[in-house]
Amino acid sequence: MFLEFCMWYVYICDKSGQLYTGMTTDISHRMQHHKAKLLYSEEYPDKHSAAKRERQIKGWSRRKKLALINDPR
Repeated sequence: MFLEFCMWYVYICDKSGQLYTGMTTDISHRMQHHKAKLLYSEEYPDKHSAAKRERQIKGWSRRKKLALINDPR
């Protein structure tokens, strides 16, 4: 049996001034689907890890999300 390995991404995007947080295996396709601008993303090796981080970020205030986006790491 062949198992394909793919990275999962947690992202924050801007659509008409609203911040959206989500997860996907294909960021460019997701941004086209949302007609949104990608502001931030993180990579995860599996769906479970990405979902955990997505839930964490979704619970944050807009201010905290913007701080993450603007962090110059």
